[in-house]
Amino acid sequence: MWNYLLWALFFSLFVNIVMFVVAYSLKTDKLTDISYALSFMCITVACLFQVPLTPYRVVLAAMIVLWAMRLGGFLLLRIWVAGKDHRFDAVRTNFWSFGTFWVSQGFSVWIILLPTMLALRYEHRAIGWVSILGLVVWLGGLLLESFADAQKFLFSLHKENRTKWIESGLWRYSRHPNYFGEITVWVGVLIFCCVSLPWLEIVVGAISPAFIASLLLFVSGIPILEKKADERWGKLAAYKAYKRSTSMLVPWPRSNG
Repeated sequence: MWNYLLWALFFSLFVNIVMFVVAYSLKTDKLTDISYALSFMCITVACLFQVPLTPYRVVLAAMIVLWAMRLGGFLLLRIWVAGKDHRFDAVRTNFWSFGTFWVSQGFSVWIILLPTMLALRYEHRAIGWVSILGLVVWLGGLLLESFADAQKFLFSLHKENRTKWIESGLWRYSRHPNYFGEITVWVGVLIFCCVSLPWLEIVVGAISPAFIASLLLFVSGIPILEKKADERWGKLAAYKAYKRSTSMLVPWPRSNG
């Protein structure tokens, strides 16, 4: 198992380092997000074709590839419209700082794919109710994330909304519904994989949704966006009311706060 996982880690780092070389040479950050999605696709397909194809393996790989295609396509469209990603203004011309981001991304992709990589190694029985449950959870997360991203993107295209926060559609019930959808996707993948894995590898695989949830809740997702929103609108009574009454992550009817 460990040789297999180390191979996957090196492959993930290789894909991201190659993309970094191109991005740094062009001094562009338009490849950062699309490379994230491409890394998932490359590793999953590479793992899939090392083993005999079965319906279970094909469905699992399709779950990852479809998620990556949706996310990659959306992020490519968003950066194309925006022109550049301001998160990288201070680092895109710095070899070590920019390179650290890409290496970290390679590690992150590998960690998130742990249950998928492990499950693809095993022979499988017919897809049962646990796998179907995982597929349903995955699909629910994918749809939630997709609709939330689309709603916010379309909202931002209107000039009159450039100075406003979105609180319509799914964003009426959560300040970050897309992130809840993202976490749900990887919970669904883990459930789908559970039928194939020994209990110890289920524990290892559980690192995947725990890792992405931790990133979004405490590191690179919600804290950054909440801070930015507070800086822009934190003194406005309407925004304070929205923040008090709207769930931070899990979509939920608004409170009276």
